Amino acid sequence: MSTLAFLLNQSVNALSQAALLFFLGVGLTLIFGIMRIVNFAHGTLYMLGAFVGYSAVRITGSYWGALVAAPLVVGLLGTAFEFGILRRLYRRDAHAFLMVTFGLALVTGEAVRLIWGSEALQVPAPALLSGVVFLLDEPFPVYRLFLAAAGAVMAFAIWQLLERTRLGLLIRATSQNAEMVHALGTDVNMIRSAVFGIGCGLAALGGVLAAPLVTASHGMAASAVIDAFVIVIIGGMGSFLGSLIGALLVAFVQVFGNYYYPDFALAFMYLLMLLVLVVRPGGLLGKEA
Repeated sequence: MSTLAFLLNQSVNALSQAALLFFLGVGLTLIFGIMRIVNFAHGTLYMLGAFVGYSAVRITGSYWGALVAAPLVVGLLGTAFEFGILRRLYRRDAHAFLMVTFGLALVTGEAVRLIWGSEALQVPAPALLSGVVFLLDEPFPVYRLFLAAAGAVMAFAIWQLLERTRLGLLIRATSQNAEMVHALGTDVNMIRSAVFGIGCGLAALGGVLAAPLVTASHGMAASAVIDAFVIVIIGGMGSFLGSLIGALLVAFVQVFGNYYYPDFALAFMYLLMLLVLVVRPGGLLGKEA
């Protein structure tokens, strides 16, 4: 393989990995940006999306249906959790949210084990995406190319939502001054519920997209929540663009680190986070403390 072909293949591979990380990071950063809640259950919701996607494929026979069903189901569950539990805690100490979302992670993980069992479950990619394409005469999985494209499309769609729609305007206004938004007649609680549901749904979408690559397994949750927090710390808590940049940086470090120095790939990711925090303690695009 030529150097150029190798770099192209690994770069596109990193973009596909960045797409999965972006779905994790952007959901977490949206929730924090609006609600100032660090959602410890985010990795578990990512895992839940993979298992719901597995069941949707089994029931409907369509992977495309699973891409719709998993975010909807998990997003609705997240909205119900915010409405029923988190809404009662907004005037309490922030530590209450940490404990409650950690409890949600434990309950969700146990529910997944009881419903789907402890074994990893294979979610097949659709036939349309199961082949390979050739990049500079080197084979590359079509599914990973699809992931890279899906990440780009979703990033653009979320940007349009935040910048071009009334809901996006309300989300941005609530993140800056929730009291003023409430005084102007908008139900801030509804905005919070919607954002929490969207964040959970994005995590689930990442999970069902990742399932054909790594299978739906309980191990997804732990690795996902670590990656998600690294991304938002690098990009800056509450920054949409920061989560996108953080996902790209982490993905390229993971892909090239695993190729050249697999034993130190995880350390390289933490080193990247440390370097960013030394230069900008609030993250690349976050607000300084």
